[in-house]
Amino acid sequence: MPTSTKSKTKTKTKTKTTTKKKTTRKRVTPGKNLVIVESPAKAKTIEKYLGRNYKVVASVGHIRDLKKSTMSVDIENDYEPQYINIRGKAPLINSLKKEAKAAKAVYLASDPDREGEAISWHLAHILNLPLEEKNRVVFNEITKDAVKNAFKEPRQIDVDLVDAQQARRVLDRLVGYSISPILWKKVKKGLSAGRVQSIALKLIVDRENEINAFIPEEYWSIDGEFKKGTKKFKASFWGIDGKKHSLKTNEDVIKVMERLDGPDFNVDKVEKKERRRNAPLPYTTSSMQQDAANKLNFRTRKTMMVAQQLYEGLTLGSQGHQGLITYMRTDSTRISPVAQSAAHNYIADQFGEKYSKHGSKVKNASGAQDAHEAIRPSNVFNTPDAIAKYLDKDQLKLYTLIWNRFVASQMVAAIFDTVKINLSQNGVIFIANGSQVKFDGYLRIYNDSDKSNMLPEMKENETVKKANVKPEQHFTQPPARYSEATLIKTLEENGVGRPSTYAPTLETIQKRYYVRLSAKRFEPTELGEIVNKLIVEFFPNIVNTEFTAEMEKDLDEVEEGKRQWIEVVDQFYKPFAKELENAEEGMEKIQIKDEPAGFDCDVCGSPMVIKLGRFGKFYACSNFPDCRNTKAIVKEIGVKCPLCHEGNIIERKTKKNRIFYGCDRYPECEFTSWDKPIGRDCPKSGHFLVEKKVRGGGKQVVCSNDECDYQEEKQK
Repeated sequence: MPTSTKSKTKTKTKTKTTTKKKTTRKRVTPGKNLVIVESPAKAKTIEKYLGRNYKVVASVGHIRDLKKSTMSVDIENDYEPQYINIRGKAPLINSLKKEAKAAKAVYLASDPDREGEAISWHLAHILNLPLEEKNRVVFNEITKDAVKNAFKEPRQIDVDLVDAQQARRVLDRLVGYSISPILWKKVKKGLSAGRVQSIALKLIVDRENEINAFIPEEYWSIDGEFKKGTKKFKASFWGIDGKKHSLKTNEDVIKVMERLDGPDFNVDKVEKKERRRNAPLPYTTSSMQQDAANKLNFRTRKTMMVAQQLYEGLTLGSQGHQGLITYMRTDSTRISPVAQSAAHNYIADQFGEKYSKHGSKVKNASGAQDAHEAIRPSNVFNTPDAIAKYLDKDQLKLYTLIWNRFVASQMVAAIFDTVKINLSQNGVIFIANGSQVKFDGYLRIYNDSDKSNMLPEMKENETVKKANVKPEQHFTQPPARYSEATLIKTLEENGVGRPSTYAPTLETIQKRYYVRLSAKRFEPTELGEIVNKLIVEFFPNIVNTEFTAEMEKDLDEVEEGKRQWIEVVDQFYKPFAKELENAEEGMEKIQIKDEPAGFDCDVCGSPMVIKLGRFGKFYACSNFPDCRNTKAIVKEIGVKCPLCHEGNIIERKTKKNRIFYGCDRYPECEFTSWDKPIGRDCPKSGHFLVEKKVRGGGKQVVCSNDECDYQEEKQK
C-alpha cells in the first residue's frame, strides 16, 4: 500500500565565485507539476494543453503486476496479491521516482476505468504518494477543455474501483493458474482456461453440436405478382379460408394451386397504420465492435486499435492535435448535457429544429457501468468530411461510423406509413405489405431502413389482376456459427465479461487453437472440444453463464463500495477448491494420439503421421527427431472437379493466407475458384454452382457464370 509520507521537493544550491572570492546562492525555481498518463502519444497532447508549468510523462501501461512464474496470490492470507515491478521497467520506474521528487505536485491521469484506477494506485505505491491526497485526474475525452476542467477538480484514488479490479485479477489468476496445470498434465502442455474464455469456447462448441444435430425440414412458399391498372406489386400466400396455412410439401402446394381459378383477386382488407422507429442509441464498446465487424469488416482487435488512435488524437491542421472520440471502453449509453447541446445546435443548423430531440435522457442497460459516457465524437462539428484528409482509410471509416451513430442518436424518430392488403380468390389468401417513409427523422443521416415498398392505392372489395404465381421449395437452415460480432453480442446479453475483456478473449481462444475462423465464423477444433468437455464436467460453474454473470454483479458491488473484495473472492474460491481436488483425482489422462497418415515419408521412408500443432493439424514423419520432414494437410471438400471431372476439389491458401479452391490434379488440371464449388450444376446455364459469401455475413449459392442470374436463398 502507498505510504502516507509526503514527497518533499529537494532544493539544490549553486555557488558562484566572484573576484572577491565571495559566495552567493541563487534561489531555485520551484519544480513543475508532474502528470503521469499511460500512453506516450497522449502525454505529448496533454502537455500542450496544460502549458509550461506541467511536465507530462507516460507509464506505458501497468508498472506492477503479479508474477508470471507462480500463482502470486496468497490464498491462506486473505488472497493477498504478490505484486512485483514488471521486468524491463526498472529504468522507467527510476525516472518516474526522480521526476516525482523534483516535482511541485504529482497528478495521476491514467484511463478512466477500473484498469486505469489500478495503474494510478500502483504508481502511488511506487512513488510513495499518500492515498488521501487529491492527485487523481480523469477525463473522458482528450480535448483542451476536458483536460483543463479535470485538473480543476482532482480527487483521491477510488480504492473501491481499485478493489474491483484487484478482485477480477485475483479471480482470473486463481482460475487460470489452477486449471491450466491440470490440463497440461492430463491433455497437452500450453493449454489454458479462464472465466470468460471458457464460456466463449462452450458457446462455440454448443453451437457446433446444434449444427451437427440439425435435420433440415422441407417447406414451400408461393409468391405472386399482381396488377392494379398498370402498376405491379407483390404479395405472398398466407392461408386458406381465413386461417394461416403452412406449406410443408409439394402436395400442399398443389392443393392451393388447384383452388386458384382465373386472374381476378378480391381486395378483402386494407389496413393502414403509422409506425415510428426510434433512433439507435450511441455506441458502447460491444455495439461498436459488432457494427464495425458487420459494416466495415473489421476484426475486434483492429476496431479497438483504431478506436485507441482516435481517442488519443491526431493532428488536424491548424486545430493542432485533437482527441477525436471519447473513451472507447464503456458499456454506458449516457451522453453529457454539453455534448447533447452541441449535437442539438449542429442538427438544428444542418437539418432544422424538427430533426433534433434536444434534452432526451437515456436509461442505461441493467448492470452497465456509468463511470463515463457512450462512445461519441469529442467535437460534433468535426464532421467526417471536414477532417477526412487528416485520417487514414481505417480511421476515417470508424470515425464516420461513430459520428453518424452519435448524431443519429440525438435525432427524432423516423415515421412510416405502413399498408397491409389482404387479397383472396376461392378462399386462398395472399398478403401484400408496403411501407413508405413519411418523415425521415434520424434516417436523414443514418439509413438502417429497408427501402420503401410502395403499393398502389387500393380500396376494399375492388378487384386486382394476377400476373403470375410462383411456388418455390425451401429447406430450413441450421443455426449459423458465431462470428466475432455475434459472439460478443451473446456474451454481452448473458452478462459475461466487460468491454475490456471481449477482444483479448477472442484472441486467446484462437491462439490456443481451441477454435479457428472459417469464412469469418468460429469453428471448434478437436482440441477445443476436448478442453470444453473436461471443463464442463469438472468445473461446471466456470462455464455457467448465470454464475459468471452473478460474479460480474458482485464485482460491480465491490466497485460501488457495497461489498468487500476478499469476501467475493472467498465466496468463489471455496467451492472451486473442491472442484480442483475432484479434477486432480478424477480427470483421466487424455492422449491425443498421432493418427496414421496412410503414406510414407518421401525423405526417409518411415510412415507419416498426423500431428496437432499450434496452428492445427499437419503431416510429420514418425521418425522425428531423426527426420524432420513435415507437410501441410490438404483439405478435401467432397466435390469432384467441375473442369476435368477426375480430380477432387481441395481447399488451398495463397501466401497471404486467403482461401481458394483448386483441383488436386494440378498442374494437369488448372481449375481454380475463389468461391467454393458445391458439386451441383446450375439448372439455368449448366455451369457449376458455387457458395459465395454475402455482405453482412452468411452465404448464398449462385451460378459461377457471371452472365447467369440464378441464385438460391441466402443462408445465415
